Formats: sequence, structure tokens, C-alpha cells
Amino acid sequence: MVTAASHIPLAERLRPRTLGEVIGQQHLLGEGMALRLAFESGQPHSCILWGPPGVGKTTIARLMADAFDAQFITISAVLGGVKDIREAVEKAELARDGLHAQRTIVFVDEVHRFNKSQQDAFLPHVESGLFTFIGATTENPSFEVNSALLSRAAVYVLQPLQEDDLRQIVAKAQAIGAVPAMEDAALARMIAYADGDARRLLNTLETLAVAANKERLEQVTDAWLLRVLGERMRRYDKGGEQFYDTISALHKSVRGSDPDAALYWFVRMLDGGADPRYLARRFIRMAAEDVGLADPRALRLALDAADVYERLGSPEGELALAECVVYLAIAAKSNAVYKAFNEAKAFVKKDGTRPVPMHLRNAPTKLMKELDYGKGYRYAHDEEGGFAAGENYLPEGMPPPGFYRPVDRGLEIRIGEKLAELQRRNQAAR
Repeated sequence: MVTAASHIPLAERLRPRTLGEVIGQQHLLGEGMALRLAFESGQPHSCILWGPPGVGKTTIARLMADAFDAQFITISAVLGGVKDIREAVEKAELARDGLHAQRTIVFVDEVHRFNKSQQDAFLPHVESGLFTFIGATTENPSFEVNSALLSRAAVYVLQPLQEDDLRQIVAKAQAIGAVPAMEDAALARMIAYADGDARRLLNTLETLAVAANKERLEQVTDAWLLRVLGERMRRYDKGGEQFYDTISALHKSVRGSDPDAALYWFVRMLDGGADPRYLARRFIRMAAEDVGLADPRALRLALDAADVYERLGSPEGELALAECVVYLAIAAKSNAVYKAFNEAKAFVKKDGTRPVPMHLRNAPTKLMKELDYGKGYRYAHDEEGGFAAGENYLPEGMPPPGFYRPVDRGLEIRIGEKLAELQRRNQAAR
């Protein structure tokens, strides 16, 4: 039987109406915790709710408005602008000056999408107490919210929902007959797909419920769930903070020489929809930055893996990338070239433009030779051991900067020994 309620989205039908109905976030909403104390204080305050999608940011903001009997105004920073802010101010003034003098809470979803001037537009009204500002963001507010606005708002960090939290949500959906029964394996897979996101869980449950009704299924099996879901669900927003956190974990696992962790984060990124070509580019960077001359084969292997992926594509080409990330993880590590390059850049940037010594200058014409360009240059191949001992290749008066300092690992052990021998010969010749 189709009812009016069945046309309401499941997420809205299950939305908590009281603080006690909220599932998860007990580190903020439990007895004696910060956000619960804010609710119980009787005095609303401006705040930023920071956390991944589907963890209750909008719900908490609405419950705060209910708790303080406040007018609740929602602005989407994705779709809204200064016009919406101006309208919110007018509504807040009407509510304040009206017969019953009602408070106003202005809730800005995805507040990080507003630019500086749009965020600044809230400041005078927050300071005057015209309304209480609540911003929701999936991005780090330290980087995405203006410091002036941030200083006037408490920041509450919301966490992804735990497995038990998500199971409670499924049970509530089944209790109102919105979702068919699920075998244990199917439920476990569903929870894993949701990845801590209640909204994703509920939206997917709705999709499954429609499909199950059409096929007259009494119970959702794991095999059926896999067939219906396929590859439609991904684990994170490819442009969001979690993406950069995950690539950071991958890079640090390679740098830390842990092949299992490197493979884990690599597969997590693939599962999350990251472009394998992006990962191939990062592997090339890791080979140059973190392996360097301790194992020069790593850079060649990274380039080869990128080429193999271009030839084979997914999923076959991903194996070459997996081989590469394991090799990078177990390879000897050196950032000596990376550090030397950065030191050289910093030195050149602050140093004057030193002239090229005459003996190092090119002399392709007779005039340039007459001006002593190239005079006294020693051709290293004609010297003993192919090395012109005592020759100077730096500008006149510039002391040896010592940018490159080989580490005592991998091939750089041999490179360090070679440099030490060349320096000994230089000193003997000079």
C-alpha cells in the first residue's frame, strides 16, 4: 500500500526529532559533552560543524533551532550568494522585532564554498547578536573559513558513523517497513559501502528497496546486492580533504618502507575512484623525491609502470602500478637530491648573478677566443681517470656550497665514496 509518507525520502522520515534520537557523535552529544552542554545552556552560540558527509551536521543544526525555539534559515553556499544573506538578515530582523521576539539561527551548508566577501557579510550580524551562525563544512575550517568568522565560532569536529551506528539506522528503516530483510553478508557489505555516511546508506537503502519490490524479494542476499550495486558507489569525494589525506598516507607509507601499508592505501584510492594516471604521476614523484639516487632504478620502474597502464588501462594496468608501489616501498631511500635541489634554488634566489668563469665559457667564434673565452679549460676526458683534479667549476670567489650530501644507503653509499675520493684528489692537486 502506497502512503503519503512513502513519498517522503527515507533520510527525512528517519531524521531525529530530539537530541536523544541522534545516532553517533556521542563524543559531542553524550552526557556532559561539549555540544550537549551547549544545548542545555539555554543560550545558542555560533559554531562550525566540521565533518565528512552524512554524519548529522544538518540534523544537529535543526535540533539546535528547535531547542531554542528559533527561526531556522538555511542557505546553501553552493547555490546561494549575497542576496540570500541579505534576505536572511531581513527575516532575522522581522523575527527579532516581531510580537514574540523570536531568535534566528542561520545555517550555511558547505560554508567553505562561500568566498571571503560572502563570509565577511555575516560578521556584523553575528557580532550584533542578530542571529546565531552555524556553518557546516566537509573541509578543514582552518583553511576554508575566514579567520575573522572562525574566531567568533566554536568548532565541533564530527566523526564518521561507526558500524554499530549504521546498523541501528538500518534497523530503524526496517522497523517502519521501508527496507526488506537482509542476510548478514549483505548487511555487512552495505555497511562497508556506506563508509560512515548515513546519507549514503539511506539513499542506497531506498534504491535497493525499490529494486527488491520490483523483483518481489523477501530477503536481500549478498549476491543480489553485488549485482544491483556494481561499481556505483565510491568511498570518497575525489576533490575533498579525505582524498588528500589518503594520498598523504600512501606517500608516507612508501617513504616509511611499509609495502603492505602502501598497497592498502593504493587500493583504497583505486576503490575510491582515484584516476590511476594520477597515482602513476605520484609514484614518479616519490621515486625522485624519496628514493632518489639510493636506487635510480625506481624512477625508471615508475615511468615504465605509467607506460604499461597507458597501454593496458584498468584493471590490467593497475597490477603494474601495484608492482611499482611495492618496489618504491622496499627500495633504499634518499632525499639527498631533493634537499640539494631545494637548497640550490634557495641559494640562487637570494644570491647575486655571478659571472661565468672565463675558462668555462663557450667560444664558438674567433672573436670570443681572442677575448679568452674558454682559455685554460681542461678537457676531463684527457686527464687521468677522466677527472681534472683541482679544476674549479663554480663562479670565482664562491665557496663550495655542499648542496648534495649522499646518504649512507643503497647506491648512494658508492656515490659518497666516489665523491670523497674526488674531493681528496682535488685537495691534493690544489
